[in-house]
Amino acid sequence: MASSSSVVYADVPSPLPPLPEKRIVVGFGGVGVDYLATVVTFPKPDDKIRSTSLKVQGGGNAGNALTSAARLGLTPRAISKLANDAPGRIVLEELEADGVDTSYIVVSEEGNSSFTYVIVDNETKTRTCIFTPGHPPMTPGDLSQSSLISALDGARLVYFDGRFPDTALVVAKEATCMQIPILIDAERKREGLDDLLNLADYVVCSAKFPQAWTTAPSIPSALVSMMLRLSHIKFVIVTLGEDGCIMLERSMNEPESKEIDVDSLLESLKLKIDGNELIPTCISSKSMMRLGAGLIGTVSGRLLVGTAEKIPPSELIDTTGAGDAFIGAILYAICAGMAPEKMLPFAAQVAAAGCRSLGARTGLPRRTDPRLDPFLR
Repeated sequence: MASSSSVVYADVPSPLPPLPEKRIVVGFGGVGVDYLATVVTFPKPDDKIRSTSLKVQGGGNAGNALTSAARLGLTPRAISKLANDAPGRIVLEELEADGVDTSYIVVSEEGNSSFTYVIVDNETKTRTCIFTPGHPPMTPGDLSQSSLISALDGARLVYFDGRFPDTALVVAKEATCMQIPILIDAERKREGLDDLLNLADYVVCSAKFPQAWTTAPSIPSALVSMMLRLSHIKFVIVTLGEDGCIMLERSMNEPESKEIDVDSLLESLKLKIDGNELIPTCISSKSMMRLGAGLIGTVSGRLLVGTAEKIPPSELIDTTGAGDAFIGAILYAICAGMAPEKMLPFAAQVAAAGCRSLGARTGLPRRTDPRLDPFLR
C-alpha cells in the first residue's frame, strides 16, 4: 500500500465565476429559418451544381444573438412575429430548447414565417444569403401594453436588430421610460434605425455601417462622428471579421490631455498587436483622452482594438451568424460587468467558435466550453 506521502492529487480547475445577478435580456427583431447548403464553389449563372451538405436550422439576427446569450447563461426573452407554419414551429422549438422565452413571440394563423437560403462556398469560405421576409410583418397592434410591460419586467438590457421599426420604437421608448439600457445592432442603414439609435446606450456596427451612416472619411473618424451625433451612447463597436474589431468608449469626464488624432492613434495601437498571437487579444489607449477627427469634432474617450482568433483554414467552416454570436457575447459581458479589455476578446472567441460549424447556431459555445474558460475568469 502506498504511503500517504506518495499520493498524487490532480489539479482541479477552480469553478467559473457566478452568473450575473441580473441576467434577463430582451431581444426584439428577426427570427426565422435558414436553409444552408454547402457547395464546392459558387455557381456561375445558369449552372447546375450539387450541394455537398444541407442543414435546416433556426436563424434571424435576434434569434441567433439570443441563442448565443442563452448558451452563455443569460435568460433571454424574444419579441418577434412568426406564422403558424412548419418553419415557424421549427423556430419556436429550437429557441425553447436553448432556453429562450418565446412567450412574447406573436404567431399569426396566416401568412408565412421568414426564411433565408444560405449558400456556403467551401472554396472561398464565404456565404451568400437570399432572404424572404415573413408576412404579415409585426405592427404595434400585435403587442399589447400589458405584454410589453411583462416582457421588459426585470430586464437588464434590451437588444434590437433593426427589424419591424415601428414596433421596435414602441418597445424602445417603453424600455427608456423603465430606464433599461438599449443595445442596437447597426448592420446596415434601415428605415427607422435612426430613431432607435437616438435611444441607444450601446451600438455594435458592421464594417460598412459607420462610414455609410456618417459619410466620414475613415472608420475611426466615423466612430467619433457617431459619438457626437448620439449623445447617449456609452460605446460603439465596429466588427471587422477576421480583422477583429474597433471600439470607442466614451468618457464622462473631460480629460486635460491635448487632442490626439483618432486615425493616428488607431495606427499606433495596431503596431502593438502581436501578429503571432493566435487567440483573441485587446490593445487599448492607456487612458481617456481627447480624440479628434478633423472638422468632424472631438470626443473624450478611449480607443480599443480587438483581434480575432486565427482559425486554421481546415477548421473554418461557415461565418454565418458570426456577428450575431459576437453580439450575444457582448450582451453577456455587459450583464457581467466585464471591462472592455476582457469583453472584446471574449466576444471574439465566442464568434470564432461558431465559425467552426455549418450554420449560425450549431457551433455556438456554452458557458462551460473550455475554450471560454480563460476569458471568463
